[in-house]
Amino acid sequence: MDDTDSGDTAKKTRKARGKAAKKRVAKKKAAEPRKERKERIFALDIGTRSVIGIVAEKEANGLKIVATERQEHKTRAMLDGQIHDVPQVAAIIDNVKKALVKRTGALKSAAVAAAGRALYTMTADADMEVNGIITPEQERSLDFAGVQAAQAKLAASKTIDDPTKYYCVGYSTIKYTLDGIQLKTLVGQRGRVANATVIATFLPRQVIDSMHSALQATKLDMRALTLEPIAAINVLIPPTMRHLNLVLVDIGAGTSDVAITKNGSVIAYGMVPQAGDEITEAISQRFLLDFNVAENLKREAAHGKDVHFTDILGAEYDLTAKDVLEPVLPNIRSLAEAISKQIIELNGSDQPQAVILVGGGALTPHLADYVGEVLGLAPGRVAVRHPEKIDGIVEIPEELRLPDAVTPLGILKVAALTSLHFLRIFVNDDEYSLFNFRELTVSDALLNAGIQLKKMNGRPGLGVMLTINGENKFIPGTMGTMAQLNLDGRPATLDTVVTENCRIEIIPGQDGTQPEVTINDVLEIPPSYTVYINGEERNIAAQFTINGQPAEPGQILRDGDVVTSNDTRLLGEVLNSLNMPPMGRKIKYTLNGKEAQFTVSPTILLNDNPATLSTEVHENDYIEYIESEEPKLGNVLNVSELDATLVIYYEGQEHKIPSATVSLEVNGHPASTGTIIDDGAEVRYMKSLRATTTISDALLAVGFQPPAASSRKTFTLLVNKQPVNFTDPIKNGDTLEVIISDIDSNNGSFITSGSMNKASDAPAKPALDASGMPVSPTAGSFTSPLTEAAKRDREKLADKINSIPGLSAALNSSRNSTKSPFTDD
Repeated sequence: MDDTDSGDTAKKTRKARGKAAKKRVAKKKAAEPRKERKERIFALDIGTRSVIGIVAEKEANGLKIVATERQEHKTRAMLDGQIHDVPQVAAIIDNVKKALVKRTGALKSAAVAAAGRALYTMTADADMEVNGIITPEQERSLDFAGVQAAQAKLAASKTIDDPTKYYCVGYSTIKYTLDGIQLKTLVGQRGRVANATVIATFLPRQVIDSMHSALQATKLDMRALTLEPIAAINVLIPPTMRHLNLVLVDIGAGTSDVAITKNGSVIAYGMVPQAGDEITEAISQRFLLDFNVAENLKREAAHGKDVHFTDILGAEYDLTAKDVLEPVLPNIRSLAEAISKQIIELNGSDQPQAVILVGGGALTPHLADYVGEVLGLAPGRVAVRHPEKIDGIVEIPEELRLPDAVTPLGILKVAALTSLHFLRIFVNDDEYSLFNFRELTVSDALLNAGIQLKKMNGRPGLGVMLTINGENKFIPGTMGTMAQLNLDGRPATLDTVVTENCRIEIIPGQDGTQPEVTINDVLEIPPSYTVYINGEERNIAAQFTINGQPAEPGQILRDGDVVTSNDTRLLGEVLNSLNMPPMGRKIKYTLNGKEAQFTVSPTILLNDNPATLSTEVHENDYIEYIESEEPKLGNVLNVSELDATLVIYYEGQEHKIPSATVSLEVNGHPASTGTIIDDGAEVRYMKSLRATTTISDALLAVGFQPPAASSRKTFTLLVNKQPVNFTDPIKNGDTLEVIISDIDSNNGSFITSGSMNKASDAPAKPALDASGMPVSPTAGSFTSPLTEAAKRDREKLADKINSIPGLSAALNSSRNSTKSPFTDD
């Protein structure tokens, strides 16, 4: 056998022996009685200046502290009790945790306390009906109901903008009553109605969330949360001492938290945003030092030690404790006054019996003396307490017998005495923390999140208000759907129990819709019937209007619509439905520039008989609708032909000539009473101031053409065989004649050469000059002088003659050629 084989054999032998040894050890352990693991509580005081951790185990005679660790912040990661730099604070917590884990084993959760920064307190009552002996669970449920009542009271107080951004961080039961009798505890009692008066404290969610974040960064769950003054008061003022009016002030680095007892319970909590850092800052300012150097200097001086330091300028100092503290005594007094003011506000007019100072800031020299002086208390009634013995804790290690250890010891005791802890849940992906007083439900989660489920339900759809034949009718919209609750993806109700890290989803309900309503939905549609219009079969249905406009039965109605219906049984209604205007066709026109209207009335027969528009029509009735002929101007204006024209006889023929008293035009052209008027025609109708129609008007109307000027002819005018002038009137039925005569060139006399109408037997009428006046046949004779009125008439007549084409020129030519001595020349 070579060396290789020998080595392999040895290796196998050692391996076999190792396995056998492990089996023997495992067998021995299995045979040994198994030790019961004791419940451990990790209390963590995250202060402005330092972090203190205490691990204790629950034993039969109380809590046994097994390890403690203290570490200070390297930077000012916390201010006034609020975490400002989460990573830095988390790093210190992790260091404390690791140091403790080496001595205690794994730590998975921690109980913590919050400072009273931005603190709100509310006192509220809660009642509960009981039956039988009251159990501790029932008492806790009543406390929780009081906390919820305080939460609701805070929300209704309008003190804060958003109640959902505040957490209840602790509470104290001021008193219990059972059927009106006050008791210290309800447990074991019998009665009907129990009552609890609770004072609850609330802090901004930001304070708690930052603490959550710091713990989660170190893989620690929040086992329990309380308020720092609540933790401290549980250590130093047991329930048996709370009948005294005592004040406990926990003075840290950033805040001074106040709690007051009286009449057997805690009656008030408060906070002063000033503490030990105020004095450190004053020393830093006075001696030009780094803040951490000033903090060490303060501590040394507080213990009466001389100090040596170098300021920012490099100057070195050797000072006594008095030299350091004397310049900052005004700052210490200012802190004492601020604390005293808060005590007075919370305690009312009563003077407290004693004030207990705890916390690292309580060691500030002269602070207790100044507080007693401001409050007017006797010497010795304001004292700094050291936790040397605490009920429920077996033994206090030497390193925890300091004023700043009161709070972490109080956190430890509170966490051991109550099952109050945070339950983390998610509502629509937002994280919330609930106090686990009892078995919590979805309803509790929604209350904590500030969500009112009824506001998530769908709203009813808007209704439609209609007016149907004069009566109001309301059609409601559809109902909205209810909001749906899901817990971890499954349907839930408000009573469904919630657990750690569960997720609640709220699906909002859908709003209802406005109804779609038609005429068919609100009216009973009568049946249609048949009639015959001018021989044509027509179907007659009921008529509807919406807001005065014609409508169809299937038309959608809108809110506020006014609907009317008509069974269409009257003759006028039937004609209207067939677009046959019962009163006749309307002709629109303008008269002298103004809009006007004329109705062409039809002839209407029902079953061959005249009928009124209100006559009822029945199935298979026969209707005749006969429209009148096209409207004429005379009918439209109510002007007769007699008013507008004259009938005269000229050259053996009848002539209708316009009356000078009336002038008619249609669309800019002369018109008569028989002119047809179309829709949109422009009509002008004028009456003259003149009372009669003259000979000159008649000559113009019949188109008389006078002889040419070179013809050496003149003419004589006759009406009904009588000589007339141009300005003489002519009447209906008159006969108009014009006699043409030759002019004698030798003596200027007139020689009748003929007549337009043969009238040789008529008496001679003097020839007319250009103005229509007779020319005297006797040489040298003159007409009588003209009056002014005659001159005006003569001028008007001359205008008339000038308007007859060629007449004025002919007369003037005739006058000029004869050189009559009777002319105006």
